[in-house]
Amino acid sequence: MSYENIQLDIRDGIARLTLHRPDKLNSFTEAMHAELRDALDRVHTDGTARVLVLTGAGRGFCAGQDLADRGLQIAAGGRPPNLGDTVENNYKPLVLRLANLRVPTLAAVNGIAAGAGASLALACDLVIATRSAYFLQAFSKVGLIPDTGGTWFLPQRIGMARAMGLALLAEKLPAAQAAEWGLIWQCVADEEFAATIEQTAAYLAAAPTKALLRTRQAMHAAPTHTLEQQLSMEGSFMRELGASPDYAEGVAAFLEKRAPRFTGE
Repeated sequence: MSYENIQLDIRDGIARLTLHRPDKLNSFTEAMHAELRDALDRVHTDGTARVLVLTGAGRGFCAGQDLADRGLQIAAGGRPPNLGDTVENNYKPLVLRLANLRVPTLAAVNGIAAGAGASLALACDLVIATRSAYFLQAFSKVGLIPDTGGTWFLPQRIGMARAMGLALLAEKLPAAQAAEWGLIWQCVADEEFAATIEQTAAYLAAAPTKALLRTRQAMHAAPTHTLEQQLSMEGSFMRELGASPDYAEGVAAFLEKRAPRFTGE
């Protein structure tokens, strides 16, 4: 499949997926969603990718849904669009693909992340943003609720009071404050951003992939588990990982005082 709204490049263990509608701040359309589903499926099945870096072209990460997209317009006679279908058919599959991707995910937020664009970043395992970037839950300005997992990510990461404030007041949250609140992993100076992303992606690409994915799975399960259930999950995953080639390599490297050479198995 050839892409018009995104770019995908897989090299040296790193899959780089770029939202590419810079003139529209990389806002979502039906066509972009179709391309994203295809690209994420390619990353999932690619045998060489060990990490996904998701970013935006130009001066923004993603401004959310393009409200000018044909599927979002009020039809003749005043018939409203079915936004529930839009969520079910586009945004839900997008978030679930990221949540179940066979490699860790890194959102490189290079500018505005608004609406579904903010939630898209939060759907990744790690978020690193430039100091000039900001996050905006803009849904209330058009009479909607945060979607793309926003109502799940926000209260879990920063608590109900801050989540409600962001959602109801639709105020910009600077990247530095987002990092202070624990919404994202890191905020870096704009001039250090590219190097930081490359270093982090290279580290993740060389890491024990299966252990990273089980860590994601366990942490996502924790809010709905009792302590006993979570301890049982940890035991199950440790049993599996303890028998993996990467664990054997990690122990050998530690004992031999050398850098490990993980394969992701």
